[in-house]
Amino acid sequence: MAELHIIGQIESGINFPDNNLCCRWALQIGGGWRVIQGEHEGQTQTDIPTTDAAYFAHPIEIHLATKTIQGWPRINLEVWHQDSYGRQEIYGYGTIFIPTSPGEHVIDCQCWRPKGSTRDEIMQFFVGGGLQLRSLSALESPEERMKLQTIAMGTIRFRLSLITRHFDRFGIGI
Repeated sequence: MAELHIIGQIESGINFPDNNLCCRWALQIGGGWRVIQGEHEGQTQTDIPTTDAAYFAHPIEIHLATKTIQGWPRINLEVWHQDSYGRQEIYGYGTIFIPTSPGEHVIDCQCWRPKGSTRDEIMQFFVGGGLQLRSLSALESPEERMKLQTIAMGTIRFRLSLITRHFDRFGIGI
């Protein structure tokens, strides 16, 4: 089987309204893929920075095997904010496809949140909380995402190194 090694980190978050952030991530793969080794989901620590960016340096190390390029791996992301009372609220969603070429890659994941009515937005501003997706399936389907009204929230930076092995033996050209 062809193999893909993903080694890297969720590095930082910038341009969010506030920087007390943590990220929950999950690897999404198609039916022809399987995880040989490593965690396929995780959560960073909550960074409470004194700077204008949140730094996570959360390690990601996954070893995958496949016989097809269909269902190429991607990472779905939820960004959470912690307020001064310790309450957490969703701050954004995002998704990145794992690059197809070996080597080191810096990937910026543009995050967004669902936009509510004027009443919802005022409630979120004063009380917190806000709209959340019922299911993360909206991250998987472009058709579902197109139906949403969203607000840009910020950027999460990934630094990933990829190692590919035996893709040529299986006629998988990348």
